Amino acid sequence: MKALAFAVPGELTIPTGGYGYARRIIAELNELGWDVQVLNLGTEFPWPSPRTLARAESALRAVPGQVPLIIDGLAYGVLPDIAQQLRQTHCLTALVHHPLALETGLQTGQRAALHASEEAALSSARHVIVSSGTTKELLVSDFKVASERVSVVSPGTDACPSYVQRSNEHVRLLAVGSVVPRKGYDLLVAALARVRDLAWTLVIAGDCSRSPETVRGLEGEIARLDLGERVVLRGAVSPEAVAALYDASDIFVLPSRYEGYGMAYAEAIAHGLPVIGTAAGAVPETVPENAGILIPVDDVDALACALRRLIQDPAEREKLAAGARASRFPAWREQARKFAEILESVG
Repeated sequence: MKALAFAVPGELTIPTGGYGYARRIIAELNELGWDVQVLNLGTEFPWPSPRTLARAESALRAVPGQVPLIIDGLAYGVLPDIAQQLRQTHCLTALVHHPLALETGLQTGQRAALHASEEAALSSARHVIVSSGTTKELLVSDFKVASERVSVVSPGTDACPSYVQRSNEHVRLLAVGSVVPRKGYDLLVAALARVRDLAWTLVIAGDCSRSPETVRGLEGEIARLDLGERVVLRGAVSPEAVAALYDASDIFVLPSRYEGYGMAYAEAIAHGLPVIGTAAGAVPETVPENAGILIPVDDVDALACALRRLIQDPAEREKLAAGARASRFPAWREQARKFAEILESVG
């Protein structure tokens, strides 16, 4: 078997798109004959304490030099000194979902520090794997990474059951993603308040533990706008429960302020849902024009108009749903093979 060390910050079970990507790629690599050792680097990234940094360095140094080493970008971007040392002894690959400095809510100084740190760390990687062409272009243009050192392996999708008949009267909206500022749930609630005259409900399925302040603010707005009986915060749910939610919904809506790929959009489309999203980051690369409506970032007026348009018009929803059903995304096994080929070519 081919050995591989895959380092992630925290437990691999954390319910986000990035960790979901890592889980599936690792599972498929194991099926393809790789022996993947998962290293937990700690939970404090991207702001690790000296103790966490020391433990991460010890874990990474313990990997035999002949074993390829992949480090997830949430940790890798703040390990420039460790990466510089590891490059001397290891085949070092960085996995970047989206640059750390592009997370919503950072202060100017934090953003600059993360950008400088990640640029320095990336200079030590033998190769970089990203989840979208948009992210590759960004690393090349803004982080000084040579184009030939970056490969794109987009997420895969699972085969979905046959078409589920959608509702034409009470429209069931679904949003999937951690409750953090970048996902734009504040915009979604504000826009929904403007279409309260229509028949709809919203379920938000996403981890509520990553940003308690964001959750409190969102709950406060839901109460202030008197939407408590129409908006449900489900918290983190299992992959099986998320699949059931896709099948039980009529429209997927997520006004993200940035996405390095947007796995939830692809999953919604794979389930035949029309999508409302934003033209942010790699979302236009993920959402086909005939499967969704993309609006400008932070534009509540445009979001409310898109919601009203699709909630009111079953024919328009079905047109976009048909576009979603016609869309094709690669399978996880196919993407894992591509991932493996890259590791073998740079090893």
